[in-house]
Amino acid sequence: MKKLIPLAAILMALTSCVKTGADIPSVEVNFQDATTDPRLSALNVPGGAVLINGYGVAGLILYREADGTYACYDRCSTVNPQKLCAVTLNSGNFVVTDPCSGGEWDLIDGSPVKSPATISLKQYNISVSNFEIYVSN
Repeated sequence: MKKLIPLAAILMALTSCVKTGADIPSVEVNFQDATTDPRLSALNVPGGAVLINGYGVAGLILYREADGTYACYDRCSTVNPQKLCAVTLNSGNFVVTDPCSGGEWDLIDGSPVKSPATISLKQYNISVSNFEIYVSN
């Protein structure tokens, strides 16, 4: 038992030094657009997704969920975020892929679904009111 305590302490110290990849830079996001904008037409149906450049760290992903609500994520991969690799939409719009690492995330909640992804995508606040979409942090 006395030998297990130092071993446990060493293991804890080693695992606490592991980089998680969740170091997505914090940037101010203020995106607003009309829901009637043709660039956002994919959001007219549940499961639709749109990529918006020029906002967030590597762009935004706007996603229309099955229940009609919306989600918004930063396109910056959480695998080696210092590379600023922007995820891309897969066919069917339910999953995005990091072209640099091959990691994948589910757009329903931003959670990782394929290794080496282990950290969820960075999520932003999104609301729709009076035919306008607002994204902020």
